[in-house]
Amino acid sequence: MDKIALLALGGNAIIKAGERGTITEQFANTRASLGGVVELIRQGYRLAITHGNGPQVGNLLRQQELGEKEGIPPLPLGVLNAATEGTMGYMIEQSLQNRLLLSGIERDVITIISQVIVDKNDPSMLNPTKFVGSTYYTQEEAKELEQKLGWKLREDSGKGYRRVVPSPLPQRIIPAETIKEMVHEGKIVIAVGGGGIPVYIEEDGTYEGVDAVIDKDFASSLLALNIEANLFVILTGVEKVAINFGKPDQKDLDYLTIKEAQRYYNENQFPAGSMGPKIKAAIDFLERGGQEVLITSIEKIVPAFSGKTGTRIIH
Repeated sequence: MDKIALLALGGNAIIKAGERGTITEQFANTRASLGGVVELIRQGYRLAITHGNGPQVGNLLRQQELGEKEGIPPLPLGVLNAATEGTMGYMIEQSLQNRLLLSGIERDVITIISQVIVDKNDPSMLNPTKFVGSTYYTQEEAKELEQKLGWKLREDSGKGYRRVVPSPLPQRIIPAETIKEMVHEGKIVIAVGGGGIPVYIEEDGTYEGVDAVIDKDFASSLLALNIEANLFVILTGVEKVAINFGKPDQKDLDYLTIKEAQRYYNENQFPAGSMGPKIKAAIDFLERGGQEVLITSIEKIVPAFSGKTGTRIIH
């Protein structure tokens, strides 16, 4: 049986907390995050890589806001998603090419800008709740932006108003078959960055972009199924999944079954803004034919692949 894996990098692994996010910092973090990729290749896996883009697209949104004050037309969110797929794909692609070269491994690395079909009638389209960007506005500023740019803004934790956009579920990855073919040929494919570029289908069958954000964990799970991956690796900020996280009785978990993961999820052990989507994506992957999910941190990726740490979710 072919060993196929999908490796999902978090956007926060590329811009770490407290950093300005300079390109030098991002390249350094990208290079540091790829040790596990080489280890997976040595174990005989064929790979696809996805990545988050939260900090990166947030910075681009801020640039649009500042540029608009100077009369530069702001780019829509879908175009910014595409931009981060290109820039981050380039960083990951080059960093991995160099790492493979120094390791004496010959593999092609290719970035594919990925459109992902969503339902234009998804409930989130009518009730956007996903906060984007890092800027907080007053109520007056929020009203002005809603009138001028058509944005929707909501109050965020008493800090002020932030922009919100829909977060529809991914239905189909347009270049999925091409990605699968390349991965099975042995090429390493970087795709569906930031969840992909959300598009919907018009009545005449054509595609149209939409200002939305697709959850990158759900998109990664879908791509893992599309490429017939045996292993779905989710890299996040913690070494292991835990219940009662941050409490005196916190318990780190080495293994979870689907049933246990679903029970803990139903008990609200995994917050919606952090581990929740990852667990939900893992359950979806396994229920639809996947074999194993590994969740761990960037720093522990190599020992996790050796079975020494991380959390494995199985049937």
